[in-house]
Amino acid sequence: MTSPAEQAPAEQAPAEKGLARVAQALAKGTEKWFPDAYIFALVGVVVVAVAAFANGSSPQNVVDAFGNGFWDLTAFTLQMAMVVLTGYVVATSPPVARLITRLAQVPKSSSSAVSFVALLSCSVSFLNWGLSLVFAGLLARAIARRDDLRTDYRALGAAAFMGLGAVWALGMSSSAAQLQATASSLPATLLSVTGELDFGTTIFTWQSLLMCAIIIVLTVAIAHFSAPKGAAIKTAEDMNVSLDDTVSEPAPRSRPGEWLEYSRILPLFVGAMTLGWLVSQLLTLPVLSVVSSLNGYLLVFLMLGLVLHGTPRRFLDSVSKAVPATAGILVQFPLYAAMAAMLTKAEGRGGVTISEHLATFFTEIGSGGGFAVVIAIYTVVLGLFVPSGGGKWLVEAPYVMQSATDVQMNLGWTVQIYNVAEALPNLINPFFMLPLLAVLGLRARDLIGFTFLQFIFHFPVVLLLVWLLGMTFDFVPPVIPAQ
Repeated sequence: MTSPAEQAPAEQAPAEKGLARVAQALAKGTEKWFPDAYIFALVGVVVVAVAAFANGSSPQNVVDAFGNGFWDLTAFTLQMAMVVLTGYVVATSPPVARLITRLAQVPKSSSSAVSFVALLSCSVSFLNWGLSLVFAGLLARAIARRDDLRTDYRALGAAAFMGLGAVWALGMSSSAAQLQATASSLPATLLSVTGELDFGTTIFTWQSLLMCAIIIVLTVAIAHFSAPKGAAIKTAEDMNVSLDDTVSEPAPRSRPGEWLEYSRILPLFVGAMTLGWLVSQLLTLPVLSVVSSLNGYLLVFLMLGLVLHGTPRRFLDSVSKAVPATAGILVQFPLYAAMAAMLTKAEGRGGVTISEHLATFFTEIGSGGGFAVVIAIYTVVLGLFVPSGGGKWLVEAPYVMQSATDVQMNLGWTVQIYNVAEALPNLINPFFMLPLLAVLGLRARDLIGFTFLQFIFHFPVVLLLVWLLGMTFDFVPPVIPAQ
């Protein structure tokens, strides 16, 4: 039973003020009123279906588009689930755990600890956003365990989320950029509008890299100067959060047939095969084609996780713990595919689809040079209610990319406009915080005071960057790959 003395810190905590107070109210509202993201996907299906009926589509056309399009993204759904799984497996491997322990000793003050976590979270997120969530969460816990440094655990947790709240979609695991670079995963209706866009036209343009760098600097600075100090600090101990991260060892072998499960031979052999394949690809294909390959990216990360865990048994134990985090992707993406099909295939009056109407609308309001800003704002607003980067891109892309073509906006930069704007709602909507919250042992309301502050600064900066940098691009017609 908890004594009154033990309860006192939580009960007597001073009330938040200013932006933090507004953010806490927002967090309470979203926790109370926001349903599970799957409900948003179901509601989206209903809204799109009703819109198709209003557009003059027959019930037969609508239900055919729904059913026939439901499995259009089977390959991409699996690929996005594997992004989460591979990131978790790599982050929880013994070598990475040792690295985290060493990195936790680097910061010398509470503010620098928070900004250090934010910097690493954003940097790792450029490689893999699933890896960033788990890696940064474990780093935050490791810093919080230090006896010589009193750091606010809420600020550390919010900093750990910055990879997904700031720059994840500008990196190599960007759902939209990966999809656009993989023609075999694109629905035919979208491929005909956008063509194939490798990373050289999206995340590896100098404009995108500069934008990413600016946002990281901004994020780290805000994290540093907003970190609580002195009596305002609330440690993990103050919040009654256990910081015991002891990893349980696999059970000892109990029969001869398990020998290979505990052997390092197979992981090393398969790892060598993967390395040989990667070298062969780099020697025979353009570098951008290799790094833009979603299947190749996932192969390397999955086999890296196997090698880092050392034995198949350790690897499989980690995989089993990662699988629950993929559930949302597996059940939501088919609904987004169905929505995209209804938008692009359910013809209404005059043979015009909803997608074509939306393309005309965005072309008209964005024709004066404000297309980048309009699309960014639209993406942010929609992202508050549909928290799914890759799935939502499939809904938006047909009409957004058609509009981009109509106003002569560079298609690769349009993808990046979507990507940088797509990250912003994550700073408010707690859906993507869930895996991190599980690692930290916190609730969304503990972090949103800090992430909302980041949103206040990020939003105008993002709008300014997509507008200014967008003017440095020329329009390039879509390149349709040979079938």
